[in-house]
Formats: sequence, structure tokens, C-alpha cells
Amino acid sequence: MRKRLTFILGGARSGKSSYAEDLARSGRRVLFVATAEAGDDEMVARIDAHRRSRPSEWDTLEEPLDLVGALSPLLSDYDTVVLDCLTLWVSNLMHRHSEAGASAVDIPAEAERLLHCYEQGDASWIIVSNEVGLSLVPATPLGRAFRDELGRLNQIVASTADDVLLMVAGLPLDLRRLGPSLSPQWPA
Repeated sequence: MRKRLTFILGGARSGKSSYAEDLARSGRRVLFVATAEAGDDEMVARIDAHRRSRPSEWDTLEEPLDLVGALSPLLSDYDTVVLDCLTLWVSNLMHRHSEAGASAVDIPAEAERLLHCYEQGDASWIIVSNEVGLSLVPATPLGRAFRDELGRLNQIVASTADDVLLMVAGLPLDLRRLGPSLSPQWPA
């Protein structure tokens, strides 16, 4: 069976993670890659609830920053990888670079590195990310930069993915099947 890259987008509490886990249940050797960090009691509880919801036979890799470095040595060990989620990964990268006083992290380059990692292995990947471009414009420069970077990252991943699903109220919309992919053209 040919590997697939499935990209699942949606808003908060839209059913993204549950749907990704349901898809992954057909895998024989599943690696769940978690990017969340437990910065407060509420996040500790959320992470614990997510852990309990996954099958016990799945392996979990908790990596908030260096996804490529952590995944590269494991590429041949699994037939299915669930990466949940790009939203927290981008937030973590931007926050760490900001704390270190470093120049801005190149999110598109990180996305290309991640997709190259996918291409190197034989596993199907299911990647989860939030769609943050449908709500209010963030009030702070950092919030707007985050929204912009995540939007660019989502476009890069979607352009490569075999399947692109938008979750709304727990229901998946197959964006590739909704209509033909048209090149932008201005009428002559």
C-alpha cells in the first residue's frame, strides 16, 4: 500500500485530533508525535486526557521543537505517524526564538525540512493543524505574526498532502474533492 500524507485542519474543538486518531487506528505500528508542552495545570490535564484517549499499543514521542531531529531516526520503525499539532509547534518555535533573542525562525524552511523527512520514510503521516485565518485579526504584532506564519505553513503542507480535510463540528470536509484546483487567473 502506498503511503499517504493526510492534512487535517480546523478550528478549536472541531474534532481534528479525534479524527486523526480514528484514521490512524488502521495502522499496525503507530507513532503519535505530540508537540504540546505542559506549561500550566490546564495543559497538564489536556495532555493527560489526550494520552488516555490513544490506544496503549501506540508509541508516543513528545517533541515540542526539533521534529525532524526526533523523527529521522525512527522513520523505518512505523507505518503510521500522527503529528498533533503544527499549531503548537509553530508557537513553540516562535516563542523559543523570541526568548533567546534570536532572529525570527524561518517557518517555511522548517516546513520544507519536515516534508522532506516525510518523503524519506515509508510511513503514512496524518498531520493536524489549526486554521487560524478565519477569525479576528489578532490585536498584537506577535499574534499577527503567528497567524501569518501558521497560515503559510498550512499552505505549504496542504500543497503537498494527498488529502486535505477541514473539520467543522466534528465532520470532515474533503477540500481536494470540493472542486478543481484552479490556478489564479484574472479574466482577460
